[in-house]
Amino acid sequence: MGKILCATRGGEASLHAQNAAIALAKKRGDELAFLYIIDLKFLDKTAAPIMVDVENELAQLGNFLLLVAKERASEAGVKTDALCRKGSVRTEIKEAALEIGATLIVLGRPEEKSSTFQLSNLQTFADEIKAETGVEVQIV
Repeated sequence: MGKILCATRGGEASLHAQNAAIALAKKRGDELAFLYIIDLKFLDKTAAPIMVDVENELAQLGNFLLLVAKERASEAGVKTDALCRKGSVRTEIKEAALEIGATLIVLGRPEEKSSTFQLSNLQTFADEIKAETGVEVQIV
C-alpha cells in the first residue's frame, strides 16, 4: 500500500484533481493526503498587519477546502489525511511528499485559458519533483 499526495487549491481544476486522486487511491488501495499551501509571496510589498489577516483568512479557507476533500474521499472509502502548510508551493510539495512517504503526487492540469499556470511549466515542475524526491508525479 502506498500514499498519494494531492496538491489542491480550490476551484474546478482542483476538484478534477481531487476526484482523480480519490479514484487512484481507491483503485490502488493507497492512502491519500490532500495538501493546501498558503503562499504569501504575492504580498511581499504589503504592510505586515495586512499579511497576518490574509494569512489567517487563507488558512481558514484552506482548512475548509481540505475538510471537504477529506469528506469526499471518505465517502468513497479512501483513508485520508490533510496538510495545510505555509511557504513556497515548489518547496512545500516536495517536502510534504518526502515527509509523508508519498509514492505518487497528483497535480491538477491547468485550465487552458489560465495565464498563470501553463501545462509546459507544470510538466517541468513535475520533472523537477521526480528528480529531487524520486516520487512519481501524475498530472491529471
